[in-house]
Parts: sequence; structure tokens; C-alpha cells
Amino acid sequence: MPWFVKIETGMVSKSVFDEHVPAHLAYVKGLIQDGHQAKTGYWRERGGGMLLFEAANLQEAKAIVAQDPLVQHHCVDYELHEWCIVAE
Repeated sequence: MPWFVKIETGMVSKSVFDEHVPAHLAYVKGLIQDGHQAKTGYWRERGGGMLLFEAANLQEAKAIVAQDPLVQHHCVDYELHEWCIVAE
């Protein structure tokens, strides 16, 4: 399956963002259980982060991102890219 990356920029205060982190983490754990090999994290300097995951195609990747609680609650602006791995 292709890999996709959602690069995020925070849009709300940290306190508002932090309200939705537990739901985001639960969502990512569900993606892992469903075989998407998801990984999530934030930039050390704060203000943004990244979700890396596998999906069958761009349409599925868009659907996955749309269900992320951070997106649904307008906590992040994001870009979605297919990541073409050239070495492992």
C-alpha cells in the first residue's frame, strides 16, 4: 500500500488543541489496528505535526484524514501528500 503524510499546522490555542488529543490518539490506534501502520507526532518547537500512514489510494487517504478528530474540530490546517519511498 502507498504511504501518505498529513503535515499539520495548529490553528487553535494549545488548551483547545489538548482537549482533542485523546480522541486523536484513540483514532490513530484504531488506524494501526486496521493495518494502516499509522504514526503521529508533533514538531519539537510546537505548532504543528505529522501523521504518517498507509492507505490503498488517495481517496482512502482523504477519507482517513477527514475522520481525524483534530481535523473535524478544526484544530489543524493540513496538507496531504503521497510519500514515495526510495530507500528502506
